[in-house]
Amino acid sequence: MVNTAFILLSLLGVGAQLRLVRNRRERADATDGATAVLSLNQFTVSVLAYLSFFVYGYSVTPFNHFIVWPRLLASVLVMAILVEIWRDRRNRSATTSVLAAALLLMCALAGLAWGDRHVDEGRVVASAMIVAITALLAQGYTHQILLILRNGHTGAVSLRMSQLILLMDLSTIVFAFAMGLRMGWPLLLLAVVSGSTKLVILYLFRWQHGTSAADRRRQRLQTA
Repeated sequence: MVNTAFILLSLLGVGAQLRLVRNRRERADATDGATAVLSLNQFTVSVLAYLSFFVYGYSVTPFNHFIVWPRLLASVLVMAILVEIWRDRRNRSATTSVLAAALLLMCALAGLAWGDRHVDEGRVVASAMIVAITALLAQGYTHQILLILRNGHTGAVSLRMSQLILLMDLSTIVFAFAMGLRMGWPLLLLAVVSGSTKLVILYLFRWQHGTSAADRRRQRLQTA
């Protein structure tokens, strides 16, 4: 129940990211774009991850409400962020991501309406799914970190979203240990990877205030 509460709290973080993008669009001084520095890669992968948990939650018996409904809401919120990225950039990559995410969302909802339920015979399917999602999220968040470093600032990346998702990851780590490592290691792996990338992004928020963007780019080039 505590972990579920933190998952719901993380949805406020995703909502904060969406509000930040829309606020930047309305501001006249957002000359670098409403979605500057946001990783299309990361948010596309996030939709896939949320929908995977959504489908898994309604496919097993018993129907897992704690998994299904928060993930559906998260998928819709991230989908809205992808639409904002598309509105801002209007390129082929953004169009492809929005269309693919919309198709996946419709397929997942169709499965909820007409799909079969299965007895969850074990942890093999769930564990494999979580490991695959962990790998995808790792590369997505790494891409976001590299974009911040390349641009020298965090742009439209939401500090609040990173903070709240980090809290969810910490609660998931505690939950995984409470389950026991034999059962909880996939969740532990997912939470550690996600939490580690969030710590890096939080550090980059502090880093960007230390020097100017030009100085940071110059330092990065000298290091390279």
